[in-house]
Amino acid sequence: MKEQILALLTQCGGYLSGQALAKELGVSRQAVWKGINALRSSGCVIESAPNKGYRLVSLPEYLNETAIRKHLGTSVIGNNLIVLDSVGSTNDYLKRLGSDGCENGTVVTTREQKSGKGRLGRVWQSKRDENLAFSILLRPKLAPKDVTPITPLAGLAVCKALRKTTGLDCRIKWPNDIIIGKKKLVGILTEMCAEFDAVEYVITGIGVNVDQIEFPEEIAYKATSILLETGRHYDKNRLLAALLGQIEREFTRYNLELPPEALEEYVSLCATIGRSVTFKKGERTVSGAAVGVTAAGELRVMLSDGTVRTLNAGEVTVQGIY
Repeated sequence: MKEQILALLTQCGGYLSGQALAKELGVSRQAVWKGINALRSSGCVIESAPNKGYRLVSLPEYLNETAIRKHLGTSVIGNNLIVLDSVGSTNDYLKRLGSDGCENGTVVTTREQKSGKGRLGRVWQSKRDENLAFSILLRPKLAPKDVTPITPLAGLAVCKALRKTTGLDCRIKWPNDIIIGKKKLVGILTEMCAEFDAVEYVITGIGVNVDQIEFPEEIAYKATSILLETGRHYDKNRLLAALLGQIEREFTRYNLELPPEALEEYVSLCATIGRSVTFKKGERTVSGAAVGVTAAGELRVMLSDGTVRTLNAGEVTVQGIY
């Protein structure tokens, strides 16, 4: 009821009578009045005037579908938009929808994420209204081996959107982090459901530290947020719309591939390239210099003997970052 009233007031742009709202929604005027009060309690500023009705003055700052759609200009991503109050993991929630046949471009976001997924089984928590956590489902007509460019393309899109929106000098740490200086701002995790030769769906989960100012002790040295870096609070609805818009543009522009033009742009923003990196090879720790990224999004590392190794996964430590 709240979201329906909010949508109608937003579309109207002026006053809408309680009677008109009740008729449109098929409920009593008393139910409308309760809905208006509930919206006011949750942060909406709604003006009321005799013989005129109700007028929306401002939307709440917390994540809500109406405010996101107000700023969203995508064609596919976010057409099916689900905004949750709380969830364990947006990726896991979207997996269930994916198995039930939800449409291509479905987006799930939440005000609170209790057990979000990071790489290597790590948990990423997002307190209520503190950060952005969202997942995007695609149904590309690809073989499983051809989905690897999705993560670097998402990273490129997120990096560009944040640079444009916040003015911060965001960079990409291969394969799936966005950093500022030496600290992590964004994590990206892509998961896939596929048969032997065909992808059923791909889910890309993205977590952005927006207003967080305190981090667990074990990651405090390497984590930051938009608030800590800028001293400003950003409207999360507008920020999410900007991120989704840029992701759709990059995915569409490059057709989920990493052609030379995309690679050049990615490498220009990748803080890993040109640095010494360390990774595991079996039980051994191996070091080398990151010299490039392949069209499949893999990291090319030159070892001390001049040979070049290609890494497509795993934990990589980058000298001077983490």
